Amino acid sequence: MTRPQIVSRAEWLEARKAHLKREKDHMRAWDRLCEERRALPWVKVDKEYMFDTPDGKKSLGDLFDGRSQMIVYHFMFGPGWKEGCDGCSFLADHFDGANLHLRHHDVTLMVVSRAPLAEFLPFKKRMNWHFPWVSSHGSDFNYDFDASFRPDDVAAGKTTYNFAPYSGKMEDLHGISVFYRDPDTNEIFHTYSSYSRGGDPLIGAHAFLDLTPFGRNENGTMDWVKLHDQYEDQKSAGACCH
Repeated sequence: MTRPQIVSRAEWLEARKAHLKREKDHMRAWDRLCEERRALPWVKVDKEYMFDTPDGKKSLGDLFDGRSQMIVYHFMFGPGWKEGCDGCSFLADHFDGANLHLRHHDVTLMVVSRAPLAEFLPFKKRMNWHFPWVSSHGSDFNYDFDASFRPDDVAAGKTTYNFAPYSGKMEDLHGISVFYRDPDTNEIFHTYSSYSRGGDPLIGAHAFLDLTPFGRNENGTMDWVKLHDQYEDQKSAGACCH
């Protein structure tokens, strides 16, 4: 990083006020974008999806837990994996704090993976997470919402990710799907989905880093991120139970 110009307090204040105007313009543009997102059309979900949960089988409607809005995070943890994706885990570290408030404002935040429940629950315990995490193993849910891909489709190049053809070889990627459940009719609607960098606004640590002189300070996207029990000070402190 090239160090910026060193100036007097008065010159700094002038530059800061000029940048503040751009920050306000950006904030107002973001507000307009969110309004446009809320005005997007919905699609009725007619297909029945069942999930394995620690409390037994549940339908998509059951996962709302009595609320009308639900955010689903598609967490990259495929069958046979021993650990979750570093990036998904980094994002998931932010869920429990948000959930203290979301569940009191008519929003359920749910995490879904394609691996069987028994394969990721030990990892959840190791990470000391408390958010609800369920398995779509045996259902089409992750496939239908473009977060997982069947091997034959991957090999044939017939998959779609982030609303464009996907040429990679991964069978599981991350994403966000949002749903509404009508409390009168119990009808469920798919209102929004986002993939790739679309989850970035949910990462509070990035918001803090973006305030600093060095910013995110990475050569590749989140190349510095580790599972939170694998940083050197955590390993030396014996912070995790595994």
